[in-house]
Amino acid sequence: MKASREISALIEIMAALRTPGSGCPWDLEQSFASIAPYTIEEAYEVADAVARGDLADLREELGDLLLQVAFHARMAEEANAFDFGDVVHSITEKLLRRHPHVFGEAQGLSPQGVKELWERIKAEEKAARGKSREGGALAGVPVALPALTRALKLQAKAGQVGFDWNDPLAVLDKILEEVDEIEADLARGRRAEAAAEVGDLLFAVVNLARHLDIDPEAALRATNQKFERRFAAIECALAARGKSPKESTLAEMDALWDEAKAAEKRGDHAGKS
Repeated sequence: MKASREISALIEIMAALRTPGSGCPWDLEQSFASIAPYTIEEAYEVADAVARGDLADLREELGDLLLQVAFHARMAEEANAFDFGDVVHSITEKLLRRHPHVFGEAQGLSPQGVKELWERIKAEEKAARGKSREGGALAGVPVALPALTRALKLQAKAGQVGFDWNDPLAVLDKILEEVDEIEADLARGRRAEAAAEVGDLLFAVVNLARHLDIDPEAALRATNQKFERRFAAIECALAARGKSPKESTLAEMDALWDEAKAAEKRGDHAGKS
């Protein structure tokens, strides 16, 4: 089979891989449940390529993510549930239905108006399927989401029914309250209680991010990258001295961290080695 730019070739290859007797033994033993973690991983790799601005890598990662769609669709077809074409039909119908401001008569909407219209149509769709009250106001937030993202979505849903803070400063007060509780637990040697309070603290920080229109996942991802960058600068500086981090003192590494931080603020990129 020759490589192709058409989606049909991918569908045919996936079918061949899943054909008993002649297909791939590994692919044949997979199920929806076993493939789902790979699907999540591939979505993160797409996001990583975007964050790095690597379009060549993005093209490859999007292909890997598309493979996941084809894999799930093939297994569903084998179960006589739906096929790849049904998946495409479903999303095209949804896009047409949820964009009446583009494909219908609802013209001249602002970005906020578009968001509100999308949510209203989405709610109407759920009601039509009999899911409007299923599970309460917090229903529909996938358990498999990253914890920060899931907290954000749970808080947003609670806010839609009026259970929310009115002021970011009130959220900040809650964060300080949680910090005080952790400090008290640690002072009394109650580590188990402190662990629970750390969860409350993280939840409150997500709440603050939401009120400031900050994506907590994106914010933490940026901080992770900053930490990696500055720690790499520490390792580079130590290597120039013939040392490794394990052979250095915390004070020495702290000083190099401050140097890397100052270099970044100056914009000379010395901390990005």
